[in-house]
Formats: sequence, structure tokens, C-alpha cells
Amino acid sequence: MIIHRSVDVNGLNMHIAEAGSGPLVLLLHGFPECWYSWRHQLDALASAGYRAVAPDQRGYGRTGGPGEIEAYSILHLVGDVVGLIAALGEEQAVVVGHDWGGPVAWHTAQLRPDLVRGVAGLSVPHRPRNSRPPVGLMREGYGEGFYMVHFQRPGIADAELSADPAATFRRMLFAASGDSPGFLPFVPEGGSFLDVCPEPDKLPAWLTEKDIAVYTAEYASSGFTGPLNWYRNLDRNWELTAAWHRAPVTPPALYVAGDRDAVATAPGAREMVAGLGALVPNLREPIWLPGCGHWTQQERPDEVNTALLDFVGSLD
Repeated sequence: MIIHRSVDVNGLNMHIAEAGSGPLVLLLHGFPECWYSWRHQLDALASAGYRAVAPDQRGYGRTGGPGEIEAYSILHLVGDVVGLIAALGEEQAVVVGHDWGGPVAWHTAQLRPDLVRGVAGLSVPHRPRNSRPPVGLMREGYGEGFYMVHFQRPGIADAELSADPAATFRRMLFAASGDSPGFLPFVPEGGSFLDVCPEPDKLPAWLTEKDIAVYTAEYASSGFTGPLNWYRNLDRNWELTAAWHRAPVTPPALYVAGDRDAVATAPGAREMVAGLGALVPNLREPIWLPGCGHWTQQERPDEVNTALLDFVGSLD
């Protein structure tokens, strides 16, 4: 049974979905998602004897957040995880992150290994800090149309995504999935991000109109600006994390990704995963899910549940 409540975390009235009792497992969602992306994992972890908690992270859903862009840095996001563990009355947690939740999970394990029994990243591997600010590198390598560069301008993508939220979720969730014919996140000049997300003829089996309606309702109060502000801190995050340049992520770690995920299969991504052990010395063998796209735990809930339960169980 999933229980919803709010807890005070660093001045945020943070909404959480919670199930079960036992050792704490935090489930950190990505973009454009919320607690609901973990709907299949909450009960599975609870049934196995764990306390599973999926928050709406800073800026998202029922949590919402401040208006200032700089209030969404990686240090704020890690601070929220640290604060949430304390607010739940726990001393440690296994921290699992998907998409943007992945960097939050990896950085929490890197900055506060004393609090992290184990860390798991879905889709997004731990990425070492570059030698230069990332937005400039992306502009040079991919151009102004690359979606992370497109998202830098306040108000632009916000308006695109909020014009018809149901269509936004339907098109984005399909486009980056393993059921899509392919996804190249490059916005055409003068176009919108949704131009690269086709309207599906029909929804894939793992996604229903009810799911889209839930996401639409969860975003009704706080919208897309807070989530987009995470992207607008990429260069600030690079500056703030200088002291941890190439510092190892020492807790036991797991990486799971779909072999049709554009994030995990982009040029150089496989090589990055193959070399993860240099900075994540206690990484288990990465798990690749055939035919799975970007929305790992939603597209392949049974396989992800098995992987997470095996990993978390090995830490007991």
C-alpha cells in the first residue's frame, strides 16, 4: 500500500510516496517525471521487506520549489536527499536514481558516502567532471538545437511543454522509449522541443492514458519551470563540484540501462560505462535490458525490480 504525505526538507514541503518498512530505499525520479515513475517499484520493494520512498524532487509535482534558478544546483539536490534521510528518521539509505535522479544519486554517494549503503543509477551512468563547463562543450559539439542547450533559455521550453501537458507527456514518453523508431533530441531552428517527439499512433503496452492523466494532474500546480531549472544549473554545477573532481564513488553500486536508450547508447556512452569502474570501484556488472528505451523502470518493471532486489539484498 502506497501512502502519500509531506515532510519538511530544507524549507521544502516535500511530497513523498511511501510503502513498507525496513531498510530505507530512496527512489529519485527524472525529467519529466515524479514519484509516479516508481509506481511498480514501491510495492515490490515493500513486499520484500524494505521501506521504499519516492519523493517529488525539488521543483516537481506536489513539492514545487523556489523561483530562483540558482536554487536548483546539484548541491541543493544532494542536500535534499541528505535532509530527507534525516527527516525520515534514518541514518542511511540505498539511493536509486533514474535520468536526472541518477546524477543526484551518484553525487550523493560521492559527497556523502557515510549516508549511502548502496547507489544505483538507471539510464544515466556516473559521469566524471569535464575539464570545461558543459554547456559550451555541448554547443560546440552539437549546436544550439541540442535539447540541453535549448533548455537553457528561461521561458522558452517552459511554454512549449506547458501548452498541452497531456500531449507533452504522451509524446515525450513515447519518443524516448524502446517502442519509438528512434529519438534524436535536436530541436530544428525556430522549432519546438516537441517537434522531435512524434505523436504515437498508439501507446506502447507499458504506458496507458491513465498514466498520462496522472502525470498531467501531478504537474498541474508546479508546472515545468522548476524541472527545467535543473538543466539551467549545468555550468554552475561544474563550478560547485571542482573540489570533487574525479573523486571516487565508493559505496557499492549498480548500473541498469536499456540497449535502445539514447542516453546509454550515444557515441562514447558504452565506452564510458565500460570504464566506470575506475571512478566507481565497487560497481557491479552493468545490466543491459534488450529492447528497452530511456524509461527503464516503467518500460521493464519486472526486470528492474529483480535487479534492484538482488542488489539491495546483497547489501544486507
